[in-house]
Amino acid sequence: MTQETVAPASEAVLDREETISRDELEALQLSRLQHTVAYAYDRVPLYKRKFDETGVHPTDLRELSDLGKFPFTTKEDLRLEYPFGMFAVPQHEVARIHASSGTTGRATVVGYTKKDLADWAKLVARSLRASGVRPGMKVHNAYGYGLFTGGMGAHAGAEALGCTVIPISGGQTERQITLIQDFKPDAILATPTYLLTIADAMMKQGIDPASTSLKYAVLGAEPWTEEMRHELETTMNIKACDIYGLSEVMGPGVAGEAVETQDGSHIWEDHFRPEIIDAFDPSRVLGDGEPGELVFTSLTKEALPIIRYRTKDLTRLLPGTARPAHRRMGRITGRSDDMIILRGVNLFPSQIEEIALRIPELSPHFQLELTRPEGQRMDQLTVRIERRETVTVEDVASAAKVLQQQIKIHVGSSCAVDVVEPGSLERSNGKLRRIYDLRPKA
Repeated sequence: MTQETVAPASEAVLDREETISRDELEALQLSRLQHTVAYAYDRVPLYKRKFDETGVHPTDLRELSDLGKFPFTTKEDLRLEYPFGMFAVPQHEVARIHASSGTTGRATVVGYTKKDLADWAKLVARSLRASGVRPGMKVHNAYGYGLFTGGMGAHAGAEALGCTVIPISGGQTERQITLIQDFKPDAILATPTYLLTIADAMMKQGIDPASTSLKYAVLGAEPWTEEMRHELETTMNIKACDIYGLSEVMGPGVAGEAVETQDGSHIWEDHFRPEIIDAFDPSRVLGDGEPGELVFTSLTKEALPIIRYRTKDLTRLLPGTARPAHRRMGRITGRSDDMIILRGVNLFPSQIEEIALRIPELSPHFQLELTRPEGQRMDQLTVRIERRETVTVEDVASAAKVLQQQIKIHVGSSCAVDVVEPGSLERSNGKLRRIYDLRPKA
């Protein structure tokens, strides 16, 4: 196969584990789960301590539901074990190390054996293939490289699939546009807000974003809505699918969305066992279809096995469709630690995005500012949002009023709305900051 040859859809051969029955998959999960909890107990001091304190032993895991007896792992656990206390293999067996930015505390450090890296590449390849990417395609990778897992994880998966990778990383938006025009990639990997930044920059240069060679976008690393999907697909004439992951569990490729259904990411359950718990009462494991906090246990990781990791991502589990044995994640509505509690009402940035993109005059570019005016005890939320280029100043006041009313109706809290000029708000170079907390520090 030459570089210019792209495999047709009919050649998208699935992994055997993608086609097995649910019963076969759950039998595989139980076997791998029993191995993992024993492996973690024997090799990671934190897990031996936690299991012993909880009064549970690996031999207590006789069926899948027994997983609920075992203690959770949190980001704080990884920070306390910084840097390598969570590793289950000797240092010479660790082939690669990644880490979080550590901007809100100690970095969380994760490691991979050679087998872990091969499994990771396979699952990213599986996710990309599900989202429409095919061997022989050119893939423009705009995820950040470095200690962040996104760039190198996506890169290895695209290569494993048989693609030609263009490793541009994040930022340098003008250069991104030049390479998209010159190299003519078939697919782009990025965060949804950064792809929006690229599209906006194209329009400012007089380039129609729908005229490029791009056909597929595989987007992740931040929550996004169906309204944002519609915005990107319409603007760029592409099919946009979600890819999910987090470094503590593996990185991108824990779950991937199928292009033919676009109905949520299928979790690759031959490698991960998901649960949904009540975020306010973690002892309650919820059934499929019930919204709550997503929890993961790894089934095949060697360097850093993870047991019942609390992701803080809020979603629900749904039956599989394009991959029937593997359950799907509903859209992530937000993270429990990104939740704004405004006068007793829980609010997430994704709710504002969903509402705003239904109002034709308003753009997807917005920020949420939390303030507490002097002398007042109540917090104030201001939504700062750009008008679209084609909207006149006269239309702005009515659009702001509609947004205020819709937030009050659908979220249940009042806010101020400030419609600002196009291009005046910060643009994404990767993950976008939506919330600005300007309240006085206690």
